[in-house]
Amino acid sequence: MTDLNEKIGLSEAPPVDASPRRRTLLAACSAHAVHDGLTDVIYVLLPIWQLQFGLSFAQIGLLRGAYSGTMAGFQLLVSRAAKRWGRERMLVGGTALAGLAYLFVGLADGLQLLLLALMLGGLGASTQHPLASSMVSDTFEAGGGVKEALSQYNFAGDIGKMLIPALVGVLLTVVSWRTSVTLMGLLGLVAAGLLGWLIAARNVPASRLHKAAKVSTGSGSVSGLRALLVTGVLDSAVRMGFLTFLPFLLTNKGAGTAGIGLALALLFVGGAFGKLLCGYLGARIGMMKTVWLTESATALLIILAVYLPLTGTLVMLPLLGLALNGTSSVLYGAVPELSNAEKREHAFALFYTGTIGGGALAPVLFGRLGDVTGIPVAVMTLAAILLLTLPLSWCVQRGLDRAAQRAPGR
Repeated sequence: MTDLNEKIGLSEAPPVDASPRRRTLLAACSAHAVHDGLTDVIYVLLPIWQLQFGLSFAQIGLLRGAYSGTMAGFQLLVSRAAKRWGRERMLVGGTALAGLAYLFVGLADGLQLLLLALMLGGLGASTQHPLASSMVSDTFEAGGGVKEALSQYNFAGDIGKMLIPALVGVLLTVVSWRTSVTLMGLLGLVAAGLLGWLIAARNVPASRLHKAAKVSTGSGSVSGLRALLVTGVLDSAVRMGFLTFLPFLLTNKGAGTAGIGLALALLFVGGAFGKLLCGYLGARIGMMKTVWLTESATALLIILAVYLPLTGTLVMLPLLGLALNGTSSVLYGAVPELSNAEKREHAFALFYTGTIGGGALAPVLFGRLGDVTGIPVAVMTLAAILLLTLPLSWCVQRGLDRAAQRAPGR
């Protein structure tokens, strides 16, 4: 039986020593938390930059889109470069680059330098999603538990989104924004050092892991993956567009800097638990029903955020975060089921490129709409666009059903 397992690539060795698996997951979770935190702390800083540099809403959207757009645009290139330079090395280097970018942000004295610094940060951040997620998938494929590991990885990202913006919101009450972003830059550099240590200490038998991954592969579904990508793009565009406008909605309701930081923390707390809850919900009632539930709830709650007073909005934000981020977890979990194992890293990169790209364009487009019509109309337009994901999720479900029917053993 042992010989047979070795021949088909299902060696029982990986489960015996779980240390490499734990270190890989810890490294990926740490990278996700730091990168997502550094990405979303921009939302806290946007109102300050608007006052400091006299920016329009379109320019505010451009700043947010510069970081996300660069991150999205280089992910496919990063997935190819990782085959030559090694994904672990590029992940560490990208984290260090993101930290260095925030040091440059603290030195910016105008829109141009701020824009260049944020683009540099986006370049560093482009390494995280495709490389860390595929690293987790390949490491856990041999011993099982891929979905559980990816769920923890996703949860860690939202923890970073919750803690780092809240930390900066508190820091802004006692120090300048330049000092705050400098501290965030140092955090990125320290995180890069931690990642280097964790990755260097692990010894994952890569060839054995890749064998196991190939054996357990289904045939995938190209049409389902395309529908999933479009669904993810729309979901991400609405999420990023709403997050860009949220600080200004709150400011109009009377919130200060600390209040905005608290609001984002509440939103991301709900989002973190939404990823866990919606993962279980999707397994119980199916992907399509879960998406219909979360997207409908998100559209309704976004509209309520426009009309509720400040206190009511703060109370509602955890529930909105749960629905807003929960959908992405369900969509992300479908990527491995709709793609072949040998193309998984490319599929992750493609999915993240599309979703983050949509999120990068949304602040620019809806920022212009906000300049013309005002923030409330722009936000309600986001809610209406979100409803387009409902029929698309049906197409994704059909792809999942076809992939399951063609999977080995069926």
